[in-house]
Amino acid sequence: MRVVGQEVQVKHIRVYICKPPASTGKSVIVIHDIFGRHLPNTRYMADMLTTNGYIAICPDFFVGQEAWKPSNDWASFNDWVKTRDAGKTDKEVDVVLKYLKEQCGAKKIGVIGFCWGGAAVQHLMLKNPHLKTGVSLYGVISRFEDKHSLLHPTFFIFGEKDDIIPLEQVTLLEQKLKQNCKVDYEVKIYPGQTHGFVHRKREDINPQDKPYIEEGRKDMINWLNKYI
Repeated sequence: MRVVGQEVQVKHIRVYICKPPASTGKSVIVIHDIFGRHLPNTRYMADMLTTNGYIAICPDFFVGQEAWKPSNDWASFNDWVKTRDAGKTDKEVDVVLKYLKEQCGAKKIGVIGFCWGGAAVQHLMLKNPHLKTGVSLYGVISRFEDKHSLLHPTFFIFGEKDDIIPLEQVTLLEQKLKQNCKVDYEVKIYPGQTHGFVHRKREDINPQDKPYIEEGRKDMINWLNKYI
């Protein structure tokens, strides 16, 4: 099934939205990485969710601010990211939730996010009562290392060879969740995988990584299907 999304304006936010032919009442908010909502890889994942029966919506969580470009100087990254706080997405999420319920017939809504968006998912799973579940894909966890009382079932996906998220951070996260978390959660590390592996487009995938990428996507969909 080929799906085609469209750009719409929802209050102060531009969004990309993709709907299945028949509404299931299920929806997923897709939170982009530092490269913003126009990254083809992120839309590719939104479209994939729709082929699995979800209304997928990818809002501009930078709200008009410029996304990071690969050509930017990484020395300026810390200053850049300070003005785009993954822990301050609540206002936009509330607007999008209202739109999904009132305009799209969504009854059960979850959230997934990549990298910067993965950190935003962690924040929302600690705070937002209206979401059913979340999948955080290689979300930078150092920002939320003291907060582990999740409100909703959350699935954490990490790559073994991620040079941005050291494995000791992942181990610590698991320990803290075990001590403090009262809801269902899973932390899974995929062998040999680097940052960004699940949302690579087909043409960017190395043959040896393909089984793990497919497994990560299947695990993500299965988790969403279980809780939405």
